[in-house]
Amino acid sequence: MPIDTPAGIRSPHLSADEREQAGHHATPPALVIHEVVREEGEAALKRPNAALAWSALAAGLSMGFSFLVQAELLASLPDAAWRHLVAGFGYCIGFVIVILGRQQLFTESTLTVVLPLLTHRNVRTLTSALRVWLVVLAANLAGTVAFAALLLVPGVFAPQVVEALEQLSVQTMAADFWPTLLRAVFAGWLIALMVWMLPSARAARLLTVLLISYVVAISHLSHIIAGSLEAAYAVMTGLASFEDFLLRFFVPTLVGNVIGGVSLVAMVNHAAVAAEIDDRQERSAKPVERRT
Repeated sequence: MPIDTPAGIRSPHLSADEREQAGHHATPPALVIHEVVREEGEAALKRPNAALAWSALAAGLSMGFSFLVQAELLASLPDAAWRHLVAGFGYCIGFVIVILGRQQLFTESTLTVVLPLLTHRNVRTLTSALRVWLVVLAANLAGTVAFAALLLVPGVFAPQVVEALEQLSVQTMAADFWPTLLRAVFAGWLIALMVWMLPSARAARLLTVLLISYVVAISHLSHIIAGSLEAAYAVMTGLASFEDFLLRFFVPTLVGNVIGGVSLVAMVNHAAVAAEIDDRQERSAKPVERRT
């Protein structure tokens, strides 16, 4: 029996109804996951710019709660070595809102819209994918900047929370270009893997999002949207310059996230099922060839 065959689906000891139930409880084959994610990408490619922009703006705003809740937890914890391990749970909040709320996040699109491109391999799909990337990234960043500006309103948060916000914002640009880029590769890799895992997660979707984003948080990996809010806050408060934002965070993080999502997840996972897709297309085309 092939590895991807659902457990029990061919068992002679089960009735037809029981085999169907076994199929529903089994983990979907890699090709099924590929097609679910690819269809999400196809849908994103067809969405008008306005719909993409509003959804992405909402995602950028939602990611602000990762920054805020993490700062709230840091402000409430003692200065101990394990402090960041607890505060890291706050980082997950924005991802939970965005993923479960079906909002458009740039790092998700490094997988979803790339799979249609790898499948069709034409200029039209490439142009559509670049359009989605540009619109979503711009709107995500607009949302993070707006949320960062809201955090500057005086008297809203306690002084210790403001201090924690400043501490987190400075950490975002603490490393040099190449270490930041490598951290961003890992972050893009993990977030794209999370998107790949969600179709088979079913009731464990929340847990999947929490675990993956928590690893990104405690490992201090660089995420272009979550980190841009922190970096923007640092620039707005005078703790960093725009040059720091651009060269120490934005460029290396963007490049790293794209490399991690596209090359390490989209291309590798597509390659794992590409031969099977081609084989099925060839078999479906054979009867047509005989009739002609």
